[in-house]
Amino acid sequence: MQRKILIWLALAALVAVTALWWLYGRSLEVVANPVQRGTAVEIVYATGTVEPVRWAKVTSLIRDRIVDICYCEGNAVTKGDVLVRLEDREAQALLKELHAREEFLKREMSRVTELMSRGASTTQAFERASRDLEQILALISVQMEKIKDYSIISPMDGIVLRRDGEIGEIAEVGQILFRVGVSRPLEVVAEVNEEDIPRVAIGQTALLRTDAFPRDRLEAKVRDITPMGDPVTKTYRTRLALPDNTPLRPGMSVEANVISREQPDALLVPSNAILDNSVFVIDGANLRKRSVQIGIRGTQQTEILSGLSESERVASPATSAMKDGRRVRAIEPPTKP
Repeated sequence: MQRKILIWLALAALVAVTALWWLYGRSLEVVANPVQRGTAVEIVYATGTVEPVRWAKVTSLIRDRIVDICYCEGNAVTKGDVLVRLEDREAQALLKELHAREEFLKREMSRVTELMSRGASTTQAFERASRDLEQILALISVQMEKIKDYSIISPMDGIVLRRDGEIGEIAEVGQILFRVGVSRPLEVVAEVNEEDIPRVAIGQTALLRTDAFPRDRLEAKVRDITPMGDPVTKTYRTRLALPDNTPLRPGMSVEANVISREQPDALLVPSNAILDNSVFVIDGANLRKRSVQIGIRGTQQTEILSGLSESERVASPATSAMKDGRRVRAIEPPTKP
């Protein structure tokens, strides 16, 4: 019995030694990042679309077949120019019928007027003929207004930015057939999450990124923020003004990083080197856990207010495998292209 106890104690000691070696004896490879000074930047991320500041959607008010359409993308148009014509044969036939009834009622009105002048008709007959003529004239006026809807016009002076429709297709009510606008100036209409919108203010700079111009530095300025957010998407529409020389085009999608706060000459460490408000300082071949006070948190770098000095190096990425005193094998951070 005593022998079994000794064996179990020996096994427990072996497990403990193995665990200690695993935690502290085995070298862990980490990236050694020097603590540096630079500008700490806090950003608000958003996605958006490039649009002209002044533009309009041209839609159909009725449902009917397209019989003629302007193939004028990229061309200038004037307010009132006809862009689309819809099939209006039935509407014109009804208008023709109304005009025929108008002629009949005018003749009837003339007949009743003549009879009254000779005392051969009553006032009631005259009033009825007059009322019938007024009604048909009102119906003609309404029908003529309806016929105008079969010719879809440009609502403004500008450039035809896009056409969506072909001859023979059925135009549905509310369907966007054209987009007409002024090519400059442009803006980015971005959606900002409601938890981030308190950090966004008019005048802030936004850095833009798009796959169309991956190497260009693209900037914009926050011009206005919609006062009421969308309760479904939980976002606020934010408009970013673009400079006139921007290479961006209407319809492009962009990612926007709005700079909400900057702190020059800040002590910076990689953001992925921080774990639970602590960093691991590389002391020779070992790690030393250090509590730090954090300032501005960025996507790449974070400001350290206290707890570190510029001469030290911190390990990244910080993981649960890192322990105070653990041995490490430090490698240099990769060189930025």
